[in-house]
Amino acid sequence: MRAGRWICLAACVASAPAYAEEVTVSAPAGQAEQAAIVIARQTGTSIVITDRVIAKRTVTAIRGKFSAQEAVARLARAAGARAVPAGSSGWRLVAAQAAAPRRAPAPTSRPMPTASEAPPAEPSEIVVIGSKREVTLANYAGQVELLDGEELEFGGVGGTEKIMQRVPTVSSTYLGSGRNKLFVRGIADSSFTGPTQSTVGQYLGDLRLSYNSPDPDLRLSDMKRVEVLEGPQGTLYGAGSLGGIIRLVPNEPEMGVSSGSAMIGGSATQHGAIGADASATANLPLAGERAALRFTVNLETQGGYIDKPLLGEEDVNRTQIYSGRAMARLALGGDWTVDLLGVAQQIEGRDSQYADRDGPPLSRSASVTEGFDTDFAQGQLVLTGRLGDVQFKSSTGITGQNLEERYDATAPGENPRLFVQHNDTQMIANETRLWQPIEDRFGWLLGVSYTHNRTRLTRTLGAPNTSGAVTGVTNVIDEFTGYGEGSVRLLDGLIATAGGRYTSSRLSGEGEDVAAALALSMAAITSSRTEEVFLPSASLVAEVLPDTALYLRYQEGFRPGGLAIAGDFVSRFRNDRIATLELGARHGRPGSGPFDLAANVAYTRWQDIQADFIDSAGLPSTANIGDGRIWSATVIAGVAVTPELRIDAGLTYNDGRIDEPSEMLFARLTQILNFPNFSGRLDELPDAVLENITEIPNVARFSGRIGFDYRRPIGSNLELAAQGWANYVGRSRLGVGPELGETQGDYLDTGLTVRLGRDDLGVSVGLTNLTDEEGNRFALGTPFAVGRDQITPLRPRTIRLGVDANF
Repeated sequence: MRAGRWICLAACVASAPAYAEEVTVSAPAGQAEQAAIVIARQTGTSIVITDRVIAKRTVTAIRGKFSAQEAVARLARAAGARAVPAGSSGWRLVAAQAAAPRRAPAPTSRPMPTASEAPPAEPSEIVVIGSKREVTLANYAGQVELLDGEELEFGGVGGTEKIMQRVPTVSSTYLGSGRNKLFVRGIADSSFTGPTQSTVGQYLGDLRLSYNSPDPDLRLSDMKRVEVLEGPQGTLYGAGSLGGIIRLVPNEPEMGVSSGSAMIGGSATQHGAIGADASATANLPLAGERAALRFTVNLETQGGYIDKPLLGEEDVNRTQIYSGRAMARLALGGDWTVDLLGVAQQIEGRDSQYADRDGPPLSRSASVTEGFDTDFAQGQLVLTGRLGDVQFKSSTGITGQNLEERYDATAPGENPRLFVQHNDTQMIANETRLWQPIEDRFGWLLGVSYTHNRTRLTRTLGAPNTSGAVTGVTNVIDEFTGYGEGSVRLLDGLIATAGGRYTSSRLSGEGEDVAAALALSMAAITSSRTEEVFLPSASLVAEVLPDTALYLRYQEGFRPGGLAIAGDFVSRFRNDRIATLELGARHGRPGSGPFDLAANVAYTRWQDIQADFIDSAGLPSTANIGDGRIWSATVIAGVAVTPELRIDAGLTYNDGRIDEPSEMLFARLTQILNFPNFSGRLDELPDAVLENITEIPNVARFSGRIGFDYRRPIGSNLELAAQGWANYVGRSRLGVGPELGETQGDYLDTGLTVRLGRDDLGVSVGLTNLTDEEGNRFALGTPFAVGRDQITPLRPRTIRLGVDANF
C-alpha cells in the first residue's frame, strides 16, 4: 500500500538481542519493506519506512552475523536510503539525500556513524524473480521487462491489456477477454484456440496458469510485479515457452499489519454503453507475527459498442468480469513458511466484438447471438524455506478452466446456424526446486516438475436451438521434467551460465462424438505414445562499463504433440521445437536513473511448426506446416527529461518465414490454388501469393510505443501524476494458407491518465483511444465467414472517472 501505512510497517519488537550484540540475520531478496520486517524481527528493533518509493525498492538478500546497527545500515545501502536513529532501538529509513535531523543519543558505546562517515548509498539491485534463483538484472542474460504492480493499477485495475500497453513485444489475437492467444517476440502460430499449447507460458508465482488454454486475462490487482521474459525459456520453464513467459508476482501477506485499499470507477464509451469497475484489497494479521491473510476482489462491466441491425440490438458486446484472489501465510519458524493461494475469475461476453469491414461502422450483419463464457480457478500450496545456504521451494496447484465460444456459421442465403465450441481443461502441477544464488563465485539451481493436463474439446453445429454434435477431441498429457542450471564468475564482471532440461511426455487422447464407422480406424491414431526431449542452454554476461553489460545467449524450447480434428476425423500432429541465438546489451536501471537502454537481436529456427488452418469442412484444424526462421530485434529506452518527467519508448522488428513447407501445406495449396500446371513447388507461385502463404502470422513486422510519466508535488501533501502512451501496431496477416490471408494491424492506440491526490486518497481521470480510431486488431470474428470481410475494431474513445483510497 502507500505511504500512510508505512509509519508502523515494521514495528516488530521482541525480547531479542541487545542493541550491539551480533545475531544471525537472514532476509531474502525482495522489496525493502519486507526485508525491514524480517530484520526488525530478527534483531529485536523497530524499522520505519514512510517513503513508499524506498519501501518498494528491490534489495538483495542480507545474510550473516551482524549487530542490529550493521544490519540496518546494510538494508539502507541496498535500498538507496539512509538510516536515522529513532529512539533507543529503532531507525527510520529516509532518502539518501535528505538532510540529517538532530541525532538521538547513542544507546551504547558503539555510536552510529555520522552522515560523513557512513558509506555512500548504493543503488538497490533489481532481482529477476523469473530467473528462479535470485539473479540480479545486471547478471541476467536476456531481455526482460519489469512492470511495477502499483503502476499497473494506476487509473484502474485491468488485465493483460495493461501489459500490452507497456511492453511492445507482447501481442494478442483480441478475440475477447479470457479467450485470447498471446505472442511474444514474433513467435506466433495461429489465430484459434485449439489443441496446441500456447507459445507463451503464463505463471502466477511458480505455477503455470494454463497448459493449452487461452489467456485467462486475470485482473492485475494487488500485484508486486509482472515480469515479461523473452524466450525461448525451455530450460527453466519447459514446454510452451517458445516466445517467452509472463509471470505474475502477487503481493504477499504482511505479518502483524492491518491495511487495505479500494478503488471505484465509472466509464463511458463513445458510440457505445457505460461501464463500471470496483476493487478492494485487505491485509489482516491472523496470529500476531505468525500468520496473515491478504485478499483482493474485483468487479467490472465493460460497455458494449457493436450493433446488430438484423437482430435490432445495439451495443451487444458487453463484457462482465468477476474475480478474486486470497493468500494466507503461516510462519513455521526459522525461514520456513507455508502459503495457501486461491484465485477465481468468471467472464461473460454477451456477444463477440468483431464487425463487418465494409458495413456501417461498429456493426455486424449476423442473425444469431454469439459471445463467450469463461470460468477460471486455481488453488496453490507453496512451501518455502532454507537448508543452510540452500533455498527450497515447492509449489503444488490444481487448475480448472472452462471456455464456451459461440460463432455465427450461417452460410450466405441460408437459415441461421450456430457453431458452439467447449474447451474444458483440468490441470494438476508441482514444481520443487533447490538453489543457491551466485555470490562471489558460483550459483546453481536444481528442480523437478510434474504436470498432468486434460483438455476436452467438444463442438456442436446447426440451428441455434437444434444443433447437433460434430467431432471433437480429448488430449491428455503427463509431463515429467528434471532441470538444472549453474553459473560461475569467470572473471570480475564476467559470468558464464549453462543448463539443461529433460522432459518425458506421455500423450494420449480420444475422439469425441465420433461416428461409429470411424471409431475403429482411429484406434491407432489415438493410442498413447511418449515423447522425450532435452533442451540445453548457455549464456555469457559481461559488464563492459559501469552499469553496462553485454550478453550472448543460446536457448531452446518445445511444445508436445497432440490430437486435432480434421473434418470428421481425428488426426495427430507432432511436437515442434525452437532454437534461438541472441545477442543483447543493457545500460542503466529501468525506470530510474538519468538514462536506461536495452537492445537485442535474435535469430530463431523453428522446426515442425504447429499451426491452425481451415479444413475441408470450413472448421479450424491443427497440423505441422513445416520449418521456418525468424529474425527479431528489440530496443527499449527511458530517459529522465526533468526530475518530474520521464519518457520511455520501445521498438520491435520481426521477420518470420516458413522456408520449408510440409507436405500437408503443399496438399492444401494444390487443392485451393487454381494456377495452371501448379506442381506444388513454391517457386512457381507469384511473389504476392508466396508472401501470404509463407509469412508467419499474427505478429507485425514493426511495432513500437512511446510513453511518459509525470509527477509533481502540489502544496504540502498533494501530488499531480500523469501517464500517457501511444502504441503503433504494424501490419500482419491472419493465419497460414490462402484462406487466412487477410491483413490486420496498422493502427495507433493511445491513452492518458491523470491523478490528483495524496497517497491515501486520490481522484483520477483516464481517456483511451484518444483519436477514436477504428483500426483492426484482428481480422477474424468467425472462421465460417471466410471470404466475408471482418475486422475487430479498437474500443472507441472511452473516458473513466475513478476514486482510490488506502487505509
